[in-house]
Amino acid sequence: MQRQSGWKSKSKQDIKVIYDFSEGYKDFLDRAKTEREAVRCITDALARNGFDVDPSREKVFAVNRNKTVMAFVRGSSDIIEGLNIIVAHIDAPRLDLKQNPLYEDVDLALLRTHYYGGIKKYQWVACPLAIHGIVIKADGRSVDICIGESEDDPVFMIDDLLPHLSRKTQDEKKLSEAIDGEKLVVVFGSLPLAGTEKEPVKHYILKILEDKYGMTEDDFITAELEVVPAFKARDVGFDRSMIGAYGQDDRVSAYPLLEAICRVKEPRRNCLAIFSDKEEIGSEGSTGVKSHFLQVFLDDIVNGLGLKADESVIRKALYCSKALSADVNGAVNPTFQEVHEKQNASYLGRGPCLSKFTGHMGKVGASDANAEFVAEVVRLFNEAGILWQTGELGKIDEGGGGTVAKHLAVYGMDIIDCGPSLLAMHSPYELSSKLDIYECYRAYSVFFAA
Repeated sequence: MQRQSGWKSKSKQDIKVIYDFSEGYKDFLDRAKTEREAVRCITDALARNGFDVDPSREKVFAVNRNKTVMAFVRGSSDIIEGLNIIVAHIDAPRLDLKQNPLYEDVDLALLRTHYYGGIKKYQWVACPLAIHGIVIKADGRSVDICIGESEDDPVFMIDDLLPHLSRKTQDEKKLSEAIDGEKLVVVFGSLPLAGTEKEPVKHYILKILEDKYGMTEDDFITAELEVVPAFKARDVGFDRSMIGAYGQDDRVSAYPLLEAICRVKEPRRNCLAIFSDKEEIGSEGSTGVKSHFLQVFLDDIVNGLGLKADESVIRKALYCSKALSADVNGAVNPTFQEVHEKQNASYLGRGPCLSKFTGHMGKVGASDANAEFVAEVVRLFNEAGILWQTGELGKIDEGGGGTVAKHLAVYGMDIIDCGPSLLAMHSPYELSSKLDIYECYRAYSVFFAA
């Protein structure tokens, strides 16, 4: 039960393979900082690997509103016997621009934001930020926006209060209250438009937006613009054994899942990879895993198999399915070890973490995997030589969290959480272990092949 660092069992050749795999992951992180960008990366990879939108094909994928992807590989068994399903999410905590964001104050152009998902607001001030997203213009044309990622791009930032003046305004408050949500205001420009008396800086910004993107102020209303850290994914540690980057919850699971589904060959059971949106806010909405997109996709798949896609077939197929919720856990933090019950916590570099349940306090809001399925997954990983560990998200009364597992469990399928552990989770710069990422890829591949 006392597991050790997985690196101890790896040869020099193994380590080279792990490091090489991580290069593709870092590139994915830099190209997929929003859910829309992740969908583009995923669909490009699927198309290169023989997936098609035709549901009668052996490999099929479908996209829901440019924010969710499902990829299916046909197996030799009847679909009514169930599928092997792995689901990861591709949204991440961030700041969204409000629909009417732009204003001028103290000779600066500023943008109002609304944070998305669970963040520590103080972590988002005084660091370089980029703006990604899409603008739908009045005539229906769409314009992609990405500012702050190229070396010659400007970046943006949220101002913070200097320590000389922060004693009463910030220092004496609780940490969670030091930065108010409405103060997460992006500094956007400071140059006034010549000859303009009222709001000259705002008007100069609008002129730049018009010249470069054909965008008016009203177009903010029909835009989805996300503020994300401008950092690139980088190796961390003198030994380069870790990766620091934004958005690793949960793209650290999505990338191994993508690689695994692309390499599935002649599986016994039908395989399904789900890349979902909106997990960070409860999987709500038309692109969250609680939507009916799964049933719609399976309707097409069953029809493509030449079967009648009635409700009983889909219901039985899902009930007989086995699934992994590919999501992260919180590794033991070296600086704040007291929030973990270390005998039942996960660690960096010990392989993917099997979390029998999530939720908070008395397992509230959890999907609690049954013992038979836990044993089945453990046996599968052990026979394949997969390094794995178990873990809970902190001490019982310390907090907690949830995943999409409970939303798939309602179909009656067996499901358990299985993904890498992170340090600094939900921060602008999360930390992962290269070993854990590669072992997740191996674990997901073995699960699809079972």
